[in-house]
This record gives sequence, C-alpha cells and structure tokens, in this order.
Amino acid sequence: MIIAVDFDGTIVEHEYPKIGNPIPFAIETLLEIQKDGHKLILWTVRRGDLLQEAVDYCAESGLFFYAENENYRGETIEKSEYSRKLKSDLFIDDRNLGGLPDWGIIYNVIKAMDSGHSNPLALLAGNSAMPEMKKRKGWFRR
Repeated sequence: MIIAVDFDGTIVEHEYPKIGNPIPFAIETLLEIQKDGHKLILWTVRRGDLLQEAVDYCAESGLFFYAENENYRGETIEKSEYSRKLKSDLFIDDRNLGGLPDWGIIYNVIKAMDSGHSNPLALLAGNSAMPEMKKRKGWFRR
C-alpha cells in the first residue's frame, strides 16, 4: 500500500512552525509499516526549509519517505494533468474524523487490511480517541 502520513500532530505534537515533541511510538510504528513493505509519503503543509526540517527529523531516526508532498520523488507538475489529490491508499492524519488513533491501533488496522480482514476499521471501535457515534433522530423526526 501507499500510505500518506501527516507530520505536525501525527508524528510530532503541534508546534508549527517549530518541530514539536515526538508522539509516542509514531516513528517506531512507521518503521514497522515500512518493514512490512508499504511505501510512505510525507504529506504535510510544510514546504521549503520547514519541510526539510521535518524530513531531517525523521531521517535522524532512520525513517525515510518514498516521497514528500508528491506522489513519487521527482514528480513533474504540468498544468494539464496536475492534481493536488495524492494517489494514496490510506492517509494517517490527526485531522481524521475522530482524531488520531493510537499508533498501535493504526498498525493493527494496516495489518488487518493486509490480511484481507473483512472490516479492519472495526478495530477502531475500542479506541478512546474515536468517539462512539450515537444514533440520532433526523430533524424531521423530532
């Protein structure tokens, strides 16, 4: 799979434009995901020197990305075919609906997807970061 990963709030705590404290197990989990054969793309609002700081921060821990803010390294941007939509199978981002799950849960969901689990997202049900959705009556049924 190709997996896009955000940086601020996902790998490190939000301190943009500074680099925040590491989020526990983020780098270690991403390294394991890579060992399992997945390609990781760093997908962040950071550009220029700020992007390079994030890339260097991850590289210090041995985490190297397939690409940064592009579908593949060296992607050319031509107006007629360019889209900011990333061609990724999965996004890991703290701005998900319900927030960022625990990194252990993220890893288990990806492993379940690899093994063909019929509903890998069911593994999120026990995650305290994911609020339970309560069934609500529609506005017309009040």
